[in-house]
Order: sequence, then structure tokens, then C-alpha cells
Amino acid sequence: MGTVKKEKVLSTFEKLSAVNVNKYVEKKNNLTYLSWAYAWGETKKVCPDATYKINETEYDDALGFMCHTEVTIEGETLQMWLPVMDGANKSMKKVSYKYTTRYGDKEVAPATSFDINKTMMRCLVKNLAMFGMGIYIYAGEDMPTTQTKEVATPVAVKGKDVLDKKHIKWSALMKFAQENKSLGYKKLTDKISLSYTLSETALNEIRVITSKK
Repeated sequence: MGTVKKEKVLSTFEKLSAVNVNKYVEKKNNLTYLSWAYAWGETKKVCPDATYKINETEYDDALGFMCHTEVTIEGETLQMWLPVMDGANKSMKKVSYKYTTRYGDKEVAPATSFDINKTMMRCLVKNLAMFGMGIYIYAGEDMPTTQTKEVATPVAVKGKDVLDKKHIKWSALMKFAQENKSLGYKKLTDKISLSYTLSETALNEIRVITSKK
């Protein structure tokens, strides 16, 4: 009697980070946006138990408005924060204010309920990215790393250790990734891959690190 091959159970991150949402993204001012409706809809297709909560928006006279969301999927809850900003990425406050640039003074309009609501939903999209949904967009990639449900097992290259959480240098290399996250996902993984074979766990961790601003 032959042995029965067990099907690998994918993590939430592995499932959601494999979803291609390119047909739903929009380009504005050289930035890529994913609509909250599509981000949430695609998440629910893969993880029907997903729930989200819009927490109270905080306000500080010096810093402005800060929106706060939290998402729960398969028993794990992650939170995200996002400031209310105008088109120039300046924090919006209850009243207008001016700032000086090389081209003269600029003015930031006071935030409206529409600005706050829009930021809440963008915060939700960023929150979902922490679980993997569309995270490749934040990492500056054009396509998700995994296109199918089959997750490839990294093959060790001769002379290179496989970098995973059991490796003696895991903490040091994750610290290196944190300090150099400005390089972006691809450049950072290429750099580390010169010395190590990156496991799926390492790739996912670096993807999360480089997605954080």
C-alpha cells in the first residue's frame, strides 16, 4: 500500500500574498493604490472568517489626525495606523496652516470628514497588506511572489546556508534587513541571497519589513 502524500497547509500570509490584484490597482501621482472594496473582497474570498474594526481617530494639534484599524483573520489580530494627509503628503489638521518651500509658501487645507473617511479605508488596505493581501505593491513589485497555491521549498545552493528562524544568524540578518529596508524588497533579498539561500519564512519576513514605512 502506497503512502498518502499530505497536502501542505498554507498560512494566511502565504495564501493572501499569492493573490494577484493587479487588475484592481489605480495609479495616482506615480503611486499605486488598491481600492479597499477589492482588497476586502479578495481577502474574504480566501479567508471568509476575516473581520475588521475601525478604531477611534486620534487628533493632536501638532501632528494632526491619525486613523487606526485592526483586522482579525484565523485568530490573529494585526493593527495599522495612517495619518490624514493631503496630495503633497502633508498632515492635515482641524485648521489650515502654511509651510515654506523653495518655491514659496504652501497651504494645507483643514481636513474634512471625507478626508478622514478616505484615510480610514486606506489604512484598512494597508492593514490587510500586513496579512499578505497586495503586499507586493508596497514592496515595489509588479507581481506577487507566488502565483499558485504550491509554495516552493527553497533549494540550498552549494556553499550557502538556508536562512530560516533556526539559523544562528537569523536575528542579525533580520536586524540588517530592518536597517536597510529603504533598499526595497527585491534589492534587499538579492543582497542577502549573495550569501544565503532564503527560505519562504525569510522572504515573507523581509517582505513585511520592507512594506513598513
